[in-house]
Amino acid sequence: MSLENVREYLDRYEKGGDIIEFDVSTATVELAAQALGTQPCRIAKTIALLNDDHALLVVAAGDAKVDNKKFKDEFGIKAKMLDAEQVVRLTEHVVGGVCPFALPQSAELYLDVSMKRFETVFPACGTAHTAIELTLAELEATTPYIRWVDACKNWE
Repeated sequence: MSLENVREYLDRYEKGGDIIEFDVSTATVELAAQALGTQPCRIAKTIALLNDDHALLVVAAGDAKVDNKKFKDEFGIKAKMLDAEQVVRLTEHVVGGVCPFALPQSAELYLDVSMKRFETVFPACGTAHTAIELTLAELEATTPYIRWVDACKNWE
């Protein structure tokens, strides 16, 4: 189960106990913000895209959207969202719970600059009922991110 995998993964960083579980869905930016009592822009959404036969994940602020031109400039490919079956197969997380933790080695993870305006953000933790609050330094330390990118729009 994904939550247990994420908790075990975050335990390596002494963060597994910081996962917040909800009785309500946090599957969308709006639902997560409502459950957490925060602004939607502070939700660190993980955008799941396809790169050949593996997932390319971009963690971005909740109010950011993929900018096709910036994305192509960053990655040299057209942005193509994963379908529900691909999400589970390529990220090992369910739709609504895709997160930057406990990913398969084939997944590529990037952090978008849209989050740099916040001291802390709230990524999901493998299910549509979980989140964790992390500083950007903690997010960097607990994820296998490759680099920061500028691939989104509508957040400035």
